Amino acid sequence: MKRGRTGLKSICQTFPSHEEKVKRQKWAPSSFSLTPMQDWGNLPHHIILQIFQHLSLVDRARASSVCRCWNDVFHTPDLWRRFEFELNQPATSYLRSTHPDLIQQIIKKHAQHLQYVSFKVDSCTESAEAACDILSQLVNCTIKTLGLISTARPSFMDVSQAHFVSALTVVFVNSKSLSSIKIDDTPVDDPSLKVLVANNSDTLKLLKMSSCPHVSPAGILCVADQCHGLRELALNYHLLSDELLLALSTEKHVHLEHLRIDVVSENPGQTHFHTIKRSSWEALVRHSPKVNIVMYFFLYEEEFEPFFCEETPVTHLYFGRAVSKEMLGRIGLNCPRLVELVVCANGLEPLDEELIRIAQRCKSLTAIGLGECEVTCSGFVEFVKMCGGRLTQLSIMEEVLIPDSSYNLEQIHSEVSKHLGRMWFPDMMPTW
Repeated sequence: MKRGRTGLKSICQTFPSHEEKVKRQKWAPSSFSLTPMQDWGNLPHHIILQIFQHLSLVDRARASSVCRCWNDVFHTPDLWRRFEFELNQPATSYLRSTHPDLIQQIIKKHAQHLQYVSFKVDSCTESAEAACDILSQLVNCTIKTLGLISTARPSFMDVSQAHFVSALTVVFVNSKSLSSIKIDDTPVDDPSLKVLVANNSDTLKLLKMSSCPHVSPAGILCVADQCHGLRELALNYHLLSDELLLALSTEKHVHLEHLRIDVVSENPGQTHFHTIKRSSWEALVRHSPKVNIVMYFFLYEEEFEPFFCEETPVTHLYFGRAVSKEMLGRIGLNCPRLVELVVCANGLEPLDEELIRIAQRCKSLTAIGLGECEVTCSGFVEFVKMCGGRLTQLSIMEEVLIPDSSYNLEQIHSEVSKHLGRMWFPDMMPTW
């Protein structure tokens, strides 16, 4: 009998009293409350769609099996406009790959819905070949942006050029509305660029194709001549020419917003670098006065001779290898539009004079980063004093600064902070 009373009491405790129900209803958010006649399967279509858009692909596929309504939302065209194919080999990558069955489902049911597509591949040739196989099947697509991204070593370069070009041409021919293409480190060539221009000249606005050795200056010139809406362009220096800059400066062409140029040398002394005329640079800036011209240098010291001997309208400069004092001196004299400067290494000679000259001549400079260089504390304070508060980014390694009779390392942060108008300390490691 005692057990029975105890059991009855415990059962009663599992059911809330009327007062508890009222309290719960009072404090429960009305927007999330479901009446007895509702369940998750009856949520409005647009609500389920928003939920799916925040899920990973795997979770989205699992959720689609909850009910018929959710499965219908899973196949909504809006949900498949943006897709990233991840292709990795288990032996060489810890990243998850898009399941082959799902890839085939996308190709069969959603190829016509794809608009913003990217492929991420690891360093294996098999992954790049799989990406090409998928591209060759996108015959009923209206892709607007396409990105081919190598997460490690550029494996697209290991694919047969004929296979790659054939697959890429399928997208170029069938899309008709490509506006943004990123195909760095790929075997794209001049004929495939002609196909791109023939089918997408009115819509192309962004083209990134650094490290594409099979493209010639004539090939990229064809793009500039025909794609008058091109606003952003990234390429290697060997493709840059006076003719290209003049083509980008014609009245038919829109204002260029961003030009990135990679200047790369793998073997010292074996690469010849030509010179661009000052008049060609001036024509580009006259036509597009707000253009950002970004240059990345990976050269050896003896290969800098052709650069910055005359005024050059570069805005952002990054030196990935050692650069000489003479070269930095030229930048101070001939780069008046400079906004950002990053020097990863220089040597053991202080750069005081060069930095002060840059501060004097480069009135738009707002960011600077110095790695393995040397600057006296007095010279650095003078540089900051001349630039003042316009320096929004100042990344200097502590080892760069050489104490002198005016300042030591403990004093310099307060002096620099005073001229910047904010608290500043040297970096412990590079932040660029």
